Amino acid sequence: MTGITLRLTIADPVPGMIYSLQDQKSVPVGPVMATDAPLSFDVPVKLSDDNRLTGPFVRREGPERRFVYIAIGGQAGGHTTVSRRAKIDVHQLGALLDQARAGKVLAATLPGRDKDGLPACATVKPIEPWRAV
Repeated sequence: MTGITLRLTIADPVPGMIYSLQDQKSVPVGPVMATDAPLSFDVPVKLSDDNRLTGPFVRREGPERRFVYIAIGGQAGGHTTVSRRAKIDVHQLGALLDQARAGKVLAATLPGRDKDGLPACATVKPIEPWRAV
């Protein structure tokens, strides 16, 4: 197993909203209040020799799908009527995993809001392709 880092950046979070990572037990980890600036979370992940991603923040559906949750509002421990999670797929990083093994951080920039201006939730796709930084 190799330890790698995934950097999830919310491009335009809702100012005043609480965001956090969410572990496998649905506990918010590292809650922060958003400002007008992009908001980033570095997610520690374990990468197996056969390219499976595991660790305290990686969840799975079926044999292939792996994802990470960003908790928002009430899900992140905030006191608000907004309670959401953004699900970010991490199982299709392909050739980028070799760069992660070499010490690069794998980064994705995510939209922060849905069409109504509320925090983006459900399965959230990166604004641009994943990259190694």
